[in-house]
Amino acid sequence: MLLLHDIVPVLLVAGETLSGPAVLLQAYRWLADSRDEAAGERLDSSRIRSGSIAGHTIMNCTKTCPKSLNPAKAIAEIKKMMVERTI
Repeated sequence: MLLLHDIVPVLLVAGETLSGPAVLLQAYRWLADSRDEAAGERLDSSRIRSGSIAGHTIMNCTKTCPKSLNPAKAIAEIKKMMVERTI
């Protein structure tokens, strides 16, 4: 099985690898796909977990997105999915 951390790039910040907003937007597309049977394993991926909670939710990624996408919303949805998975 292919996990997201196998196919998406990461950022190196303060010696720690983090998923950036563009990567998390791409990850959300996979996670939100109802046909994806490995969404739980993808949510448990360490890069998704650390990357999605590393942001400060100040919407800079959405304001500066060159394609007028909304990565902040995708990141919020990933956080919501992670919380629902732990309940």
